[in-house]
Amino acid sequence: MKHSDTYTPAAEERTLLADLLMWATPLLLIVPNIALDFTEIRYTALECIINILVPAGAYLCIMALWRRTGITTLCLIPIMVLCSFQIVLLFLYGESIIAIDMFLNVVTTNVNEASELLLNLASAIIAVLIIYLPLVGIAIAAIIRKSRTGRKTRRMALFAGSALLLAGLICLGIGLGAEDYRPARKLFPVNVIRNIVYAVERSELAARYNETSASFRFDAHSLRHDTIPEVYLLVIGETSRADNWQLNGYRRPTNPRLSRRTGIINCPKALSESNTTHKSVPLMMSHLDAYTFGDSIYSTRGIIDAFAEAGFRTAWISNQQRNGQLIDFFGEKADEVTFIGDDGEHHFDMELCPLLRKTLRKHSHDKLFVVLHTYGSHYNYNERYPAEYSVFARKPDVDASPANRRSLLDAYDNSIVYVDAVLDSIIATVEECRLPAAVLYLADHGEDIYDDARHRFLHASPTPTYWQIHVPMLMWMSEEYRSAHPDKHSAAIANANRNISSSRSAFHTLLDMAGIESYCYRPEASLCSNAYSEPERKYLNDYNEAVPLSHSGLRSSDMAALIANNISL
Repeated sequence: MKHSDTYTPAAEERTLLADLLMWATPLLLIVPNIALDFTEIRYTALECIINILVPAGAYLCIMALWRRTGITTLCLIPIMVLCSFQIVLLFLYGESIIAIDMFLNVVTTNVNEASELLLNLASAIIAVLIIYLPLVGIAIAAIIRKSRTGRKTRRMALFAGSALLLAGLICLGIGLGAEDYRPARKLFPVNVIRNIVYAVERSELAARYNETSASFRFDAHSLRHDTIPEVYLLVIGETSRADNWQLNGYRRPTNPRLSRRTGIINCPKALSESNTTHKSVPLMMSHLDAYTFGDSIYSTRGIIDAFAEAGFRTAWISNQQRNGQLIDFFGEKADEVTFIGDDGEHHFDMELCPLLRKTLRKHSHDKLFVVLHTYGSHYNYNERYPAEYSVFARKPDVDASPANRRSLLDAYDNSIVYVDAVLDSIIATVEECRLPAAVLYLADHGEDIYDDARHRFLHASPTPTYWQIHVPMLMWMSEEYRSAHPDKHSAAIANANRNISSSRSAFHTLLDMAGIESYCYRPEASLCSNAYSEPERKYLNDYNEAVPLSHSGLRSSDMAALIANNISL
């Protein structure tokens, strides 16, 4: 017998540490797999079996390759990180693997937003620390004590791992042949690793946007007299739920100013084709929809370019920070570009109004197109409005938990009251020009606030909910515009109560309002056209595929909410 295998109490203790890691590491690494088998109702029984057997067998075989299991365990820390991320995601959304969009959100979310969210996911973060930190600590102790597992334990682990892996691969083969099983989408962590690759590829495409879109042209031109000044505004809302707008029948007076303003054309049946900002905003700013988005978004230009080609002066005013993604690139094409959030300070959306007024005065004799990108009602809700807008609660508790839903709604509704004031002030500022002018407002997506038994919160989940895709959308046209273009005004009124895809209609409605012709313009998508037709409901999924809304992951409670609001699929 070799000296290292000689029995002593200390040697036995060192062996026990290594043996513990041999079995504990694979077991803890499949915790997300076990959880996913319960949360993913679309997984078949065979897919659930594969999701356990293959990774469990693979982890055991890996652990059995070396006697110094402490080193092996530390080498698996990247997998632990993915497992931790996955568990936190399940705490937050209750289902789904880590999506491509989730990784992109990590890149595009600013530090303040991320810190606000993390502070309110303490319970989930504590849970993953309890699961994986002791494992790392034992591994470090095993390395320090030069702990080695016994040969018998290694043989047992290798045999068990090989048996599990073989059984899993047989099931995988059956699944590939009989059930169109796709490991890259349903086998954790293979699917998550593949999603990381997709996210990197998309980030690289975004980084090359100016190069890949350089040759794109809308061939846009104005059908109206060049010397007549006009003003058109696109106001991009953030994280706004249509159900919480008084204009849409909400029981609380969240739109006290807009509900009194003349000329508002409200669209109560608007759905977004994405629940993520980095997709929904480029959708509304381009001529693309869920069908055509794909990789085409990286080689097309946005609505600012279309207006510029038609002879308009253009401005982009944003209460956001640059993040080096498509929204920035679309905005930076404007003649005048302002990101007031770039200073890293907290700004309320009302600060956009003086900047808008300055731009309107500077271009009082021009055709002008302005995009305002607001911060809206993005979580943390009570950070989005000044104290005087605390209509429903003075200091609501906004800790993220189902028990705090009422307080969360109080804060959220306060933020909508502030959005109402901001939007009314924007319209009033435009109205002062006494010019043919129109404003289109729509939110990029909505938000979950523990609305049903799923206890889901926030947005950008891998599968949407009704509350994430039903968004507020409205138009306002000045008296001068209504007089000059009564046909556009009457068409907008006629179409307002129809089923609308906000993502599909924004671009075409604005071009139609402004009398701009382009080969990209589609009259059937414009709310100001008598040729408007209701869209087939589609959702842009994580893989940039247009899927029927009924196949997007909506549940029975979502369908019930759509039916209750007379929204058709």
